[in-house]
Amino acid sequence: MAKERRRAVQELLQRPGNGYCADCGAPDPDWASYTLGVFICLSCSGIHRNIPQVSKVKSVRLDAWEEAQVEFMASHGNNAARATYESKVPSFYYRPTSSDCQLLREQWIRAKYERQEFTHLEKQEPYSAGYREGFLWKRGRDNGQFLSRKFVLTEREGALKYFNRNDAKEPKAIMKIEHLNATFQPAKIGHPHGLQVTYLKDNSTRNIFVYHEDGKEMVDWFNALRAARFHYLQVAFPGASDADLVPKLSRNYLKEGYMEKTGPKQTEGFRKRWFTMDDRRLMYFKDPLDAFARGEVFIGSRESGYTVLDGLPPSTQGHHWPHGITIVTPERKFLLACETESEQRAWVEAFRKVVDRPMLPQEYAVEAHFKHKP
Repeated sequence: MAKERRRAVQELLQRPGNGYCADCGAPDPDWASYTLGVFICLSCSGIHRNIPQVSKVKSVRLDAWEEAQVEFMASHGNNAARATYESKVPSFYYRPTSSDCQLLREQWIRAKYERQEFTHLEKQEPYSAGYREGFLWKRGRDNGQFLSRKFVLTEREGALKYFNRNDAKEPKAIMKIEHLNATFQPAKIGHPHGLQVTYLKDNSTRNIFVYHEDGKEMVDWFNALRAARFHYLQVAFPGASDADLVPKLSRNYLKEGYMEKTGPKQTEGFRKRWFTMDDRRLMYFKDPLDAFARGEVFIGSRESGYTVLDGLPPSTQGHHWPHGITIVTPERKFLLACETESEQRAWVEAFRKVVDRPMLPQEYAVEAHFKHKP
């Protein structure tokens, strides 16, 4: 009898919507919340366990199931739960995937089932109001210490600002929503709630690193920034659909990591640098947490004369790492070296994705700026 009930639960995985985790979309979920009626992956089941007042979980394949629990799962399921718990998710709200950090997935699950933010619109106030202020721990540019700083996000002014002192009249920095990006970087920042915010200053990228001890607070800031970008883009591109705009709200980096590089004359030795591929900008830093890039390279499309080659020219000297990459631009070649072959393959794949993508009209203007840099 117990085996039959377990088999009945397993058969429910064949129903539409149940073959992927209800929360992060990972395929072949092996767990279920028998109080919510959803099938979830192992990773998300751990988060559900932390909210026992809302969700109680069992293994689909290993645990014993009662008849009433099987019937409950059969009369619910992932599609039904989505219709209930995700009925009012704002377009701009970030829906995490299985590859996103623990914090984003945990707060998404808590927002859905525990706080029911997407069934009650008034609970979305913290990130949809168009104005937000509060204190975040911000990493100092020069000393690397995290200090509490006041941040203000105002859609009306189209800016995120921070102040060095609570009573300061003038902000230390004004970051235009138009040129802002935010991405969670817990490993790099060394805090599970670490967020990297980048913006353009004089067309160069500037990084700031922040966190808040309260995970909900940090994710609310992240979604408030996305909301501000969404409303800015709706005005900038009046004909665009939500589906066109949502991918532009925030972006994760295509690839990050250490490589060696040499200078423009290719006579000086190779130096180890931290590289970040952000859309078409390849930036390099002395340290991953530097505020400013040491340099930026624009990577255009194949039609515009950009190519990526495995290896380095035969005469190249001075590199310690054996696995080379040559980036050819209309102006010059950039020579890079990776420590391992798998890193080289991953970088080449990231570069080729960019090179294979046709350039947008506004990207030609960015390219022109790079060409005129001293």
